[in-house]
Amino acid sequence: MKHPYLTDDHEIFRRSLRKFLEKEAYPFYDHWEEERMIPRSFWEKMGEQGYLCPDIDEEYGGSEVDWGFAVVINEELERVGSGLVGVGLHNDIVVPYITAYGTEEQKKRWLPKCTTGEIITAIAMTEPGTGSDLANIQTTAVLDGDHYILNGQKTFITNGIQSDLIVVACKTDPKANPKHKGVSLLVVERDAPGFSRGRKLNKVGLHCQDTAELIFEDCRVPKENLLGEEGKGFLYLMEKLQQERLLVAIAAQTASEVMLKQTIDYVKSREAFGKPVSKFQNTQFKIVEMATEIEMGRAFLDQLIAEHIEGKDIVTKVSMAKWKLTDSARKIALECMQLHGGYGYMEEYEIARRFRDIPVASIYAGTNEIMKTIIAKNLGL
Repeated sequence: MKHPYLTDDHEIFRRSLRKFLEKEAYPFYDHWEEERMIPRSFWEKMGEQGYLCPDIDEEYGGSEVDWGFAVVINEELERVGSGLVGVGLHNDIVVPYITAYGTEEQKKRWLPKCTTGEIITAIAMTEPGTGSDLANIQTTAVLDGDHYILNGQKTFITNGIQSDLIVVACKTDPKANPKHKGVSLLVVERDAPGFSRGRKLNKVGLHCQDTAELIFEDCRVPKENLLGEEGKGFLYLMEKLQQERLLVAIAAQTASEVMLKQTIDYVKSREAFGKPVSKFQNTQFKIVEMATEIEMGRAFLDQLIAEHIEGKDIVTKVSMAKWKLTDSARKIALECMQLHGGYGYMEEYEIARRFRDIPVASIYAGTNEIMKTIIAKNLGL
């Protein structure tokens, strides 16, 4: 049966990427976790091999391949570890804002270095007092001659420490009614006067992923760094959140598949009461339940990805996939840890890391409760 979006070219690409990661990522991942940072050298190696932003136009350094290649990259990075989520954010969340809404000058200035790893990107939406309610952000930008004067704070920013280019959601018209019409997107560069970084946040999981606070104090941003039009930032965010949430679903599904395989291998090799743990009926039933859930999730997700590649509006289904697959991954992480017994609680076993890393997927890119609200609204409730 023909796959909904993968071809032989995608599989050849996957083998090449996996070989690269076996050399450049797997051996060092535990060290990156301890260091609480993925080195820039890894980003640069990804860029050298064409694994950064491969879908953008060749004139900007990309390969103009279809989005199926992005899916392969995100799946293989997740197999290494969830802490590599910042690469997917760069490739498939932040850079698409520039390709979709940037001027020709902005694209030529920023995109080529995004493909080489010279520029690492971030997007700053969440604030200390504002999460899912983006229309109520408090960060402001006031036009003063040739510059916007940006003031405010952002938090929980993925790639916050290493980023060279940050797409910042801000209010250019705080008095707009309705409020969301006052939101705009400004691109802040690393050396912008008045821009500083706060703490690198100490998270429960995703230890090697640098998450930080960003501070803007009379930060001067050239007006040519406005992305798209003033007042349309909220609309741009809503248009791009479909792909962001799909990425989270892809990572959750992949993590579930990895955890199940590791657990099957473990219960086959671990003996108790004179026989492998896999021979106990309870173990078999738990494995069967997870395997079934994962197979059904994969079928739904693959069809969804195919529809997204075709350009269809699938906000409702993506919201379903985001909440369901991340919720399943949390439950699978807990079940797999239980089947590992005491060893599952030891850091030397990967399931312990997965158990730490998985829960946040049901929170970021819009909480699962927000996903259910979106679904309910779209169902006419």
